[in-house]
Amino acid sequence: MSEKSPAGDTAATTAAAVATASAAISGNWRRAGVAGAAIGVIAAGAAAGVAIERLTVGRGMRRRARLALDASGPYGALRGAPGKALADDGTELYYEVDEVDAAGPPGALGIPGARPSAGPGAGTGPGAGAASSPGSRRRRLFGGKAPVPVTVVFSHGYCLSQDSWHFQRAALRGLVRTVHWDQRSHGRSARGVGQSGPGAVPVTIEQLGRDLKAVIDAAAPEGPLVLVGHSMGGMTMMALADQFPELVRERVVGVALVGTSSGKLGEVNYGLPVAGVNAVRRVLPGVLKALGSQAELVERGRRATADLFAGLIKRYSFSSKEVDPAVVRFAERLLEGTPIDVVAEFYPAFTDHDKVQALSVFLEVPALILAGESDLITPSSHSEAIADLLPDAELVLVPDAGHLVMLEHPEAVTDRLADLLARVGAVPSEANVGRHGSTAQPGG
Repeated sequence: MSEKSPAGDTAATTAAAVATASAAISGNWRRAGVAGAAIGVIAAGAAAGVAIERLTVGRGMRRRARLALDASGPYGALRGAPGKALADDGTELYYEVDEVDAAGPPGALGIPGARPSAGPGAGTGPGAGAASSPGSRRRRLFGGKAPVPVTVVFSHGYCLSQDSWHFQRAALRGLVRTVHWDQRSHGRSARGVGQSGPGAVPVTIEQLGRDLKAVIDAAAPEGPLVLVGHSMGGMTMMALADQFPELVRERVVGVALVGTSSGKLGEVNYGLPVAGVNAVRRVLPGVLKALGSQAELVERGRRATADLFAGLIKRYSFSSKEVDPAVVRFAERLLEGTPIDVVAEFYPAFTDHDKVQALSVFLEVPALILAGESDLITPSSHSEAIADLLPDAELVLVPDAGHLVMLEHPEAVTDRLADLLARVGAVPSEANVGRHGSTAQPGG
């Protein structure tokens, strides 16, 4: 969940921002009508828990606890070789590459039996990864190119950053070449050029698909690809397939869709009663727009109500009661780092998202579809709907898991992802992929 409404990240960030900025921008609230009450429903459960906590834990102690978690938690500290790709509207997209360790297992390079790469000299046809074949020996002897390594490209969700894949990145480092990138206006990428200035245009999922293409062109211009996406990142992959089907057919050898949706996000109820959902759907776009125009004020409000914000993040991001508090705090920091005007400009794109037809491009690609059973943002039923359209895909529903399943139950996500990579030859089946972090607390 670290993502909101389609979705995903908006419920938490928006509710907290609205709750804190409403007094200061009461004129906007009056125009929004029932928005305050509707979004108040979203925050009610979290607010009740925070109120109880405040009876026993002082504000200073809570602040010190957050600072201690920030100082001790290593999450999001992994860095790779940096690079920048240029989107078609001129936006600079930041990415990092983790290469295969030179001393790593030889089976991590090349893909036996993979479809040929579109890149020149990729050498990934049948048997290309088999170092013992006479053909491969001849290619090395006469100076031909070695097989291009598989590249796994990770796309993050709404209001997150590439660091949301921390556990999976730690587990796969050195075993396989990976690219982690920040979506436009998120993380270390620049604000979307197309969304700035007097001629600003709305963000679309289609634009994000073209952004992913730009990152692939810059960071992995040849060789086989495995695409991994969470929530909005999965939608970005679908938009890539919709606009560049030949790229998928020629180079993509595996896909993993985590906590995502192919459409109908406007029907998600976020665990709210019908009346509250209908009210939120009516007014939320206008409220977000109003809040986005008061970004500085709202950001001060978010900081002032960190406790309520934390409660919302936990409710909409996680399901288990045993999540490491440092991981919960890490999720808060990711969301806190997304300005409210970015939240506002991305939100409308999810209502329009419909990529059911684009999924057919993935029919011949080995696929993993994974979701938390208790995801309130992109419910697991959306993953089941994707699996119905990709009948050969592996469907995994993780019990007691919410929207940020890769942070809440990283061992489950990493295990299934490692299996997918072994199935497509990206890593050797005997590779030792560490768990890198069950977040359950001892004795919980």
